[in-house]
Amino acid sequence: MTEATEATEATEAARTAEHGALGRALLALALGGFGIGTTEFVMMGVLPEVAGDLRVSVPSAGHLISMYALGVVVGAPLLTAATMRLPRRRVLAGLMALFTAGNLLSAVAPGYVTLMLARLLSGLPHGAFFGVGAVVAASLVEPARRGRAVSMMFLGLTVANVVGVPGGTLVGQLFGWRWTFVLVAAIGAVAVAAVLALVPARPSAAEAAPSLRTELRVLRRPQVLLSMGVIVLGFGGLFACYSYVAPMMTQEGGLPAGAITPLLVVVGLGMTAGSLLGGRFADRDATRTTIACLAGLAVALVALAAAVPVPWLAVPLLFAVGLFSLALGPAVQTRLLEQAGDAPALVSSGLHSGANLANSIGAWLGGLVIAAGLGLRAANLAGAALVAAGLSLLLTGVALEARGRRRRATAPAPALDRPEPAHRS
Repeated sequence: MTEATEATEATEAARTAEHGALGRALLALALGGFGIGTTEFVMMGVLPEVAGDLRVSVPSAGHLISMYALGVVVGAPLLTAATMRLPRRRVLAGLMALFTAGNLLSAVAPGYVTLMLARLLSGLPHGAFFGVGAVVAASLVEPARRGRAVSMMFLGLTVANVVGVPGGTLVGQLFGWRWTFVLVAAIGAVAVAAVLALVPARPSAAEAAPSLRTELRVLRRPQVLLSMGVIVLGFGGLFACYSYVAPMMTQEGGLPAGAITPLLVVVGLGMTAGSLLGGRFADRDATRTTIACLAGLAVALVALAAAVPVPWLAVPLLFAVGLFSLALGPAVQTRLLEQAGDAPALVSSGLHSGANLANSIGAWLGGLVIAAGLGLRAANLAGAALVAAGLSLLLTGVALEARGRRRRATAPAPALDRPEPAHRS
C-alpha cells in the first residue's frame, strides 16, 4: 500500500468520523425538539381528562395551553440573554433540565393553579433551546449546509406531531393524563444526557464570541424585524386553520370523530416532509424558498376553504398546509442567521417567541371570523390573509435589500490620498 493510498484512506476515515459525530449531535438536538414538541401539543389531546380530574371546565383547562405559550414568549429572549456568555452545550443541557423539571411538576401537580405554574415553567426553555440549538447546528457545518442542519434539529418538533402527540394522548387516555407528562419528562432526561454526550463541548471556529449589546443591536435592523414579522404572520395562517381542523372536518367535512387522529397524522407527515425539504431548498436560496412557501401556503388555505366538503380533496390539501408551513421555518431561520451575522442567538430564539405569538393570533383571528357567522371554513381564508400579509412584508424586505445593493454599487469609490508636493528648498 502506497503512502498516497494510506493518506487517502485516513482522510476518508476522518471525514466519516466527522459526519458521524455531526449526525449524533443533530440527533441529540432533535431529541430535545421531540420532547418539546410533544409537551406543547399533547395538552390538546388530554384536555378532557385534565379538566375532569381537576374539576374545571374545558375552557378553563384550555388556559393551560395559553400558559405554555406565554412561557415560550417570555422565556425565549430572557433565558437567551441570561445565558449568552455560557458554553452553549451546558446551556442546552440546562434548558432541557428545566424542561424536564416542569413536566415532572405537571405530573404531580395537586391542583389547577400548580399545573398552570408547571406549564409556564415547561414553556420557558422552549424558544431558548431552539434558538441556541439552531445556532449550534448551523455552526457545525459549512454555510452552504446550514439550512439542512437547522431542519434536522426541527425534525424532532415535526415528528412529535406524528408520533409523540398521538402516543402521549393514548397514554393519557389509558393510564391517566399524569403519566403523559411522566413520559415527556423521561424524554427530557434522555435528551439532557444526549446533549452532554454528543454535542461538541467547544464552539466551532465559525462561532464568534457572543455579546448581548451586539445581539440587541441586531434586533434594530429593519430586515431582521421584517423576517420576524414574516414568521408571525406565516405561522399565524397555519394556526388559524389548524386550531379548528377537528370541528371543521367533522361538522362541514362529514368525517367521523374517529378519523381526526389519522387526519392529524397526515398533517404531521406534511410538516415532517416540509421541514426536510425546506432546509434543503433554503441552502440553495433562503429568500426564494421563503417566498415559495408563503405563496404555496396561501394557495393551499384558499383551496382548502372550498374543498372541505370533499374529503378526498381536503386531506391532501391539509398535507400541503403542513408541508408549506413547516418548510417556512428553516427557510426563515436560515435567512435570519444570514441577516444577524455574528450575533444570531437572540434573533434565533426570538423567532420561536414569534411562532407562539402566531399561535395566539391565528387561533384568535380564526375564532373571530367563525363567531361572526362566516362558518368554520372561513378560518382558512383568515389564515390565507395573514400569510398574504407576511408575503408582503417579505417582498418589502427583498426590495430594501435590492435598493441597498444598488446604493453600494453606485457609491463613489473613496478618493485616494494625494501625494504631498515635494518640499522646495
